[in-house]
Amino acid sequence: MTWLMVIVVACSLYLWNVYSKFSKVKIKHLKPFPLLGNMSWILLRREHFAEAMARLYTTFPEERFLGWFEILNPLIMLKDIELIKKICVKDFEHFLDHRSFIDAKADPFFGRNLLLLKGEEWKDMRSTLSPAFTSSKMRLMVPFMVEVGDIMIKSLKERIQSSKDGYIDIDCRDLTTRYANDVIASCAFGFKVDSHTDRDNEFYKMGRVVANFDSKQMLRLMFMLTCPTVSKMLKISLFNASTIDFFRKLVVNTVNEREAKQIVRPDMIHLLMEAKIGKLTHEEKTGADADIGFATVEESSVGRKKVSRVWTDDDLVAQALIFFFAGFDTVSTAMMFALHELAMNPDVQNRLFDEIKQHEVRNGGTLDYNSIQNMNYLDMVVSEVLRKWPPAIGLDRQCLMDYNLGKPNKDAAEDFIIRKGQTVTVPVSAIHRDPALYPDPDMFDPERFSKDNKHLIKPFTYMPFGLGPRNCIGSRFALCELKVLLYQVVRRVQLAPCEKTCVPAKLATDTFNIRLKGGHWLRFRLRE
Repeated sequence: MTWLMVIVVACSLYLWNVYSKFSKVKIKHLKPFPLLGNMSWILLRREHFAEAMARLYTTFPEERFLGWFEILNPLIMLKDIELIKKICVKDFEHFLDHRSFIDAKADPFFGRNLLLLKGEEWKDMRSTLSPAFTSSKMRLMVPFMVEVGDIMIKSLKERIQSSKDGYIDIDCRDLTTRYANDVIASCAFGFKVDSHTDRDNEFYKMGRVVANFDSKQMLRLMFMLTCPTVSKMLKISLFNASTIDFFRKLVVNTVNEREAKQIVRPDMIHLLMEAKIGKLTHEEKTGADADIGFATVEESSVGRKKVSRVWTDDDLVAQALIFFFAGFDTVSTAMMFALHELAMNPDVQNRLFDEIKQHEVRNGGTLDYNSIQNMNYLDMVVSEVLRKWPPAIGLDRQCLMDYNLGKPNKDAAEDFIIRKGQTVTVPVSAIHRDPALYPDPDMFDPERFSKDNKHLIKPFTYMPFGLGPRNCIGSRFALCELKVLLYQVVRRVQLAPCEKTCVPAKLATDTFNIRLKGGHWLRFRLRE
């Protein structure tokens, strides 16, 4: 009994020490729940992570930064836009890395991808890969996207024509993940996959395993984030060995076959092969390759240096895996929210359809990279989708050396020094929904991004692809893919809500990914 009391007292003192860290330095935060911190409602499926972060963000409107307890791990949430700019851009070297939660030795394929590499290795890999994502390279991939979209539309058309009511109700998550899967199969790996007809193909099944964070994976991820040392000791991985082995064989066998048969196809595998041997170099951007999309992010000088490092086959596989992961989930998420907003806003859908019809007349039905770049209203719609529903609801950066964040608010007496190894987060979704920055933020309004209005958007308050040198390397690819899908769907199909449509929109709480409660159900009817 005595030992039990000692243990209870020791645990209580430990928890008090952890959960008083912010109170001691006058940093505002929500009251933590013992052992679960501020994650209690999230882990109990009562609240989505984006909603929890928004609740913290709005509870203390005057603060420059706030505290958040990720179970036992104290994090700093940044609110002040100028401070966010300093950390992500000006003082980038102090916050160069994302925090690591996968041991590269235990899991070299997921642990050594561009997202999780650190320091000089990350800089070298970013410089190695950035030429693969230029406008000129995306121009060559748009035909693959169009081909995949044509197959999807053919399948949709057959299903609608065979229905007795002249329409079908579809969960758009199923539609967009299959489309994104087939685009990645074609643009990254050089495979032709029709997931709309061959619904249980192995490529799609493995993609679902990688991209779907169920409750078990959520708990595993939280343990890895909270107890990284123990996780590395136990060699815990997010994914099982069979999944990793599938993708490793896929990449290695494709590379070996292309080398043996001297096959050249302008896709990601080819670009990775070129990068590995140092043949992928930066090109000067021409007028024809100018980026028009509002959401496009630019490569910094960090990603433009010459690299002499030699990469291994495992490094190649790791980058192919992160392309698949990002392309399968984040892009398909943006797509299904885009379709939802078009269905709920028929005036926006009709105006987009009018722009598509005008393009058809002007270009004889041709859909290519120039088409995508020159459709202004399509870009406005996509930009607003990414504001209201950013697939990445937050950014994280790890402090690499002690850093003075200044005072948390105007009444604070002392500056706060964040210590080496601690993490800061940027609440992207909450900032995108801040009424002080975006009036009537829950309204879907593409006019925010019109020629007359887009200059009103305050710099560093719009970040669907991140900020600074560590922004998303694949933004151009994602934007092209999203725009091609919307073009092809709206051109052929009229979208409307159905009985199962989630109205009003409410996030599902059983996943970290953003999903609508009950699914993304919409009614699809062929246009006359």
